[in-house]
Formats: sequence, structure tokens, C-alpha cells
Amino acid sequence: MTIPSLTKRFSVNGRTYSLPSRPVVVICIDGCADEYLDTTLAHGRMPHLQKMAVNGYRGMVRCALPTFTNVNNSSIVTGVPPSQHGICGNFFYDAEKDVEIMMNSSEYLRSETILGAAASSGRKVGVVTAKEKLRNILSHNLEGIAFSAEKAAQAAHETHGIENVEEVVGYKTPQIYSAEASLFVLRAGVALLENGLADFLYLSLTDYMQHTYTPDTPESLDFYEKMDVEFGKLLGLNAVIGATADHGMNAKVKEDGSPKVLYIETMLNEKFGSGFRVICPITDPYVKHHGALGSYVVVHMDNPSKAPEVREWLALQPGVTEVYDKESGCRMLEQPADRTGDLMVLTGRDVVAGRTPAHHDLDALDGTLRSHGGRYEEMVPMVISDPLNDEYKRKAMGDPRNFDIFDFTLNGTVN
Repeated sequence: MTIPSLTKRFSVNGRTYSLPSRPVVVICIDGCADEYLDTTLAHGRMPHLQKMAVNGYRGMVRCALPTFTNVNNSSIVTGVPPSQHGICGNFFYDAEKDVEIMMNSSEYLRSETILGAAASSGRKVGVVTAKEKLRNILSHNLEGIAFSAEKAAQAAHETHGIENVEEVVGYKTPQIYSAEASLFVLRAGVALLENGLADFLYLSLTDYMQHTYTPDTPESLDFYEKMDVEFGKLLGLNAVIGATADHGMNAKVKEDGSPKVLYIETMLNEKFGSGFRVICPITDPYVKHHGALGSYVVVHMDNPSKAPEVREWLALQPGVTEVYDKESGCRMLEQPADRTGDLMVLTGRDVVAGRTPAHHDLDALDGTLRSHGGRYEEMVPMVISDPLNDEYKRKAMGDPRNFDIFDFTLNGTVN
């Protein structure tokens, strides 16, 4: 498949992107820690990904922090960190309005997207997400197709740029808590290319499988093998493919398998008295994934002058690995100052931070607790189907970010 010559370049958020005369597919494999690829490749069950890695490029990149879905998908589609695009979690406390809000609307996005700019340049852009919560953010100012697997049957041409999605894809709308939710996204991408409905795709999967299964389980191996089948179809359509993840995934449990949780608001109230509001930015409607428990929380204080004392105490607590005040946290973690707390707290590889026991229903978890959000889910894979040019080979040896994926896929390949 060759794309007719249109605009060759476009610019957005301080970067210029070159458009190849081939279909472009960028994939966010939600929750894909590198060990998932290593394990499946070792079993010989991802031959198409193996071909991409050999003929193109495979390496590691650093996510945006906190390592949550909305944060990193927003970074990927804008090419900038949260300090610029403004999406700093799935959930935040609006101090001016004194209300806790889901950050699942494009009204919170402060940057234009690569997707919108590509559409304005003449490419036929298609965005397919697993979760409906992402669709509105990622389709910001987009003239093109945008729908979710979760609500595929509800897509209408006036609102989503497409209708009869189930007929186009050839599959029924899947359950969101399933492997099929992610596979539907990939199959939809293949269908959009095959039917000439899109030639510039962003496909964002869901991490239900990674929250539920370790890399070496039969369920996980089967899931990644089925993903690889769709990678092969995309390669067969002459697409240049870039794949990365929004975050990694780790078990957050004690030796007996029970969740290993620090209830930060409870701890602070017991030590210092009332006056604290802990926000868990991982909070979203998908409680079976993680129970609103991740390895990053922010603390809002009625008396911010006590922040140094509280920070010093928190930093000494077992399981806490990093604590930042607002100034240092915004600088080190690239956060928007008006949407974060007085303190930012990160926990260890096997630990999650919560608010109080009453705020988290551990019975809602689908099995054991595997989650993300902190430093230990920061490094993720990046795979490019085509060879990198010399300039981007050098960039790959530096400190590339997952939100450089469009830059590497469009500007870094020899095609």
C-alpha cells in the first residue's frame, strides 16, 4: 500500500515530522514490561515481532511519570511530557473548585496532538483505543476516525468518523476485562488499512492481561502470540510500525500473595493529625485492574508550611522510595504545578500507595494485585519495524522516551 504524495512534513509542539509514502502504525501495548516480549520471544511465539527487532530496532525507553495510562498516552500523542500537555493522572484534585475529577476529557489537554496535525496535513488518521476513557483525549481536534473497542458498537459517523464498526472489523464488541479487548484494537487497525479508511494509525491497547497474568503463564503467552499475528498482517500491508508501552507492570504483594499497601492518608493522620488529602492518580472506572492502587500518590495539605517536616518523615517509612515537594517534584517528575499536590510520593517495586482502607475495595480485584505508577515501571520496550538512520541510532543510545515513538517511527527510519 502506497500513500499518494501529499504534504511531506508537518510540525506540532516544537517538532517537525516527516511523512513516509507508506501507512504509519504506532501501537501502545498497555502495561507491556519488556519481560513480556522476552518471554514470548524465547518461546518462539512472536515471529513477526522478532523480524521487526532484527530488521529494524528494539531497545528500551523511559516513560513519563507517573507511569499511568492517561499520562503516557497523552505524552505519546503529543510528543511532550505532562508538564506541557497537562494530563498528570487518570484522576486529580482541582483545588480551585474543591472537587476530585476524572481527567478523561480533552478539555484538560494543553497541547495539540500529532494525530490532529497529521490529519490536517492530509493523512487519513484512525485512532482505536481499548478503553473508552482515552478516546476523547486522543481524538482532540482530530478530523478522522476515533473509536474504542469498549464502545465499538456505539460508534456513529457523526461522532466517531465511522459506523458499523463490528461489520468493518469482523468481530463483536469485546468485554473490556479480556484479552479480546486489545486484540480487537489491532484487528480494527488491520481492517482500517485494508479498507482504505485510514493510513495513519494510533492503536492503544489495554493492560487487563498484564494486570492479571505474569509473562510466563499460558494465558499471557497465548495473548502475545495472537497480537503477533496482527503485527504480521500490518507488516503485510507495508506499514512502518512503531510500538512501545505506556508503563510496565509489577506484582505488588507480600510473600503470602496479599496486596502490599501503604495507606498514606491514614499514616499521615495518625502521625500528624487531620488536614491531609491523598489523591491516587491511578483511579479510574476499571477497578478489577488495580483497585485504584498504584505506586504514586500526591498529598494535598491544609497547611503546606508543614511540607518539609512531613516529607522528611514520609521518606523514612518502609516501602516509600521517593518523596518530593511541589517545586522539586514538578522539576524532577515533569509535572504541571497547578494540577499536583504539595508532596509527591513514590513507592517500591512491590508496594502500592493508597488513601485509606475505606477508599479501596480489595475484593474487587480480579485475582492478585499487579500494578504500576512508580519508578519501577518506568522503563519499557520500543520496537521499530524499519532500520534506524544514523542520527536516530545515536539518539537511541542516549535517553529516548516512549513519547519519542512518533519521532523515531517517522523521522528515524530509512524508508
